[in-house]
Amino acid sequence: MVVEIAPRDTLTEAEIDAIFQALADATRRDIVARVLVREQSVSTLAASYAMSFAAVQKHVAVLERAGIITKARRGREQIVHGNARTIESARGLLERYEELWRHRIARIDDLLSTEGDRHAHS
Repeated sequence: MVVEIAPRDTLTEAEIDAIFQALADATRRDIVARVLVREQSVSTLAASYAMSFAAVQKHVAVLERAGIITKARRGREQIVHGNARTIESARGLLERYEELWRHRIARIDDLLSTEGDRHAHS
């Protein structure tokens, strides 16, 4: 299945799963927040957390596979950049789910209102 987000953007189920699995971890969400504000090296990111460099590298790799961040070599360092387009796609998907739920709630309200009117006239 492919979910249409905007006229040009579509995500497969596997891509959606990868994005939300990557964002399910607090450390990864924090990494994303940091690199969306300003690119950072993996070394700089690692210094921000009470975990090993290798653990931070693994978090970065999960985010990179999900397309949420990209890495580029600059000299001896790996520079991490946020991918706002992927975040925007995830936001668009969540908005679609919100719209579906708001529609369902409106339908329930209509049904309850109709049911209440029927009982009032009985």
